[in-house]
Amino acid sequence: MAIEVFNRYENKYLLDEEAYLRFYDRLLDYMELDEYNKQHPFYSISNIYFDTKNHSLIRKSLSKPKYKEKLRLRAYGVPKPGAKGYLELKKKVFGLVNKRRTALKLDEAYEFVRTGVLPDYQDYMNKQVLNEIHYFLGRYELEPKVYLAYDRRALFDKTSRDLRITFDTNIRSRRYDLTLESGDYGEPLIESGQWLMEVKAEKTIPMWLSRLLSEHQMFRTSFSKYGSEYKKYASFAKTHKEAFYYYA
Repeated sequence: MAIEVFNRYENKYLLDEEAYLRFYDRLLDYMELDEYNKQHPFYSISNIYFDTKNHSLIRKSLSKPKYKEKLRLRAYGVPKPGAKGYLELKKKVFGLVNKRRTALKLDEAYEFVRTGVLPDYQDYMNKQVLNEIHYFLGRYELEPKVYLAYDRRALFDKTSRDLRITFDTNIRSRRYDLTLESGDYGEPLIESGQWLMEVKAEKTIPMWLSRLLSEHQMFRTSFSKYGSEYKKYASFAKTHKEAFYYYA
């Protein structure tokens, strides 16, 4: 069974192609590719993010509160109708990320979020997580807002699974056709050749990694995929609203 509860610290870094290749090469002295990436250069992750009508969840998140939360539906690649995905409730409290997820058939997940009514329990579901999401849905009236996908390469520490580093590229998004089954396409969210590196650790990072980050002059960023997409969307909407009033 896939891991359904995560507690860890996450730090993010934006890299260009040269910095990615240089740093990735050094990491291989200490880390190894996850099982899928040993056979494939990347794997694709697709998500539907849910929010209120006026985007209150992401707007609160961008204000950098001590506590924030979001809900998304995730799959790997483009799922077929009737396939399963993961409905994930992600929270961040004082820098500690808590992620809880349950497997659901895609139609079950869409209907659960739309109505707030618990699906009939099945063996592949996590009942505790379902109840937590049910409580969350009772506090917010949510709807699908954005599709976000990216190509990932993941590494694990050779000596411990407590440390994981992922590299995401070709991040793309759309605000239409908001189902995972609709296909993998959208507008680019970052420049071609850019990589988002995420360092995910249950405890403090090892000294060798601190040293490498310092040597390569890596500086943390607060980059959020959904947050960046929303800021781009809001800027576009504001510009076109101003243009409408100018030409009206």
